[in-house]
Amino acid sequence: MGEEHGGHEAMADHVLVERFPDAAAYARLRAAAGLSRKSADAAARGVAGTLYGVSVLRDGELVGMGRIVGDGGCFFFVVDIAVEPAHQRRGLGKRIMAALDTWLRANAPETAHVALFADGEARHLYAKYGFVENTKSVGMDYVVRARR
Repeated sequence: MGEEHGGHEAMADHVLVERFPDAAAYARLRAAAGLSRKSADAAARGVAGTLYGVSVLRDGELVGMGRIVGDGGCFFFVVDIAVEPAHQRRGLGKRIMAALDTWLRANAPETAHVALFADGEARHLYAKYGFVENTKSVGMDYVVRARR
């Protein structure tokens, strides 16, 4: 991890590196990209549980990210695909997904289940990597609220 991946493909000034940001940068980019807020504790624990992650940098500053979490064998979950609004519509989401897909195909064992939640029109991007709407299961979730 930490090495450049994908060269200077779509945008010469955006570099994709195979490492995930620290918890503070992760939380900042989630907020900037309009994703739900995560507490400092949740962000620190979550980032520590990353199986594989990438960052997109411009002039050394984090502008995009994506990661894979899971048990490393049976289940993998693609999460935190985020690009700062000022850097969207430049193919960065595709570069992030291509890196995650390459890692999954090289590291996930046969029969592993790979999943994600697609927000809005993002489902079209994910479909290019083989993701399809699951008609056998219903995605269900909840957010842990503050304890009193």
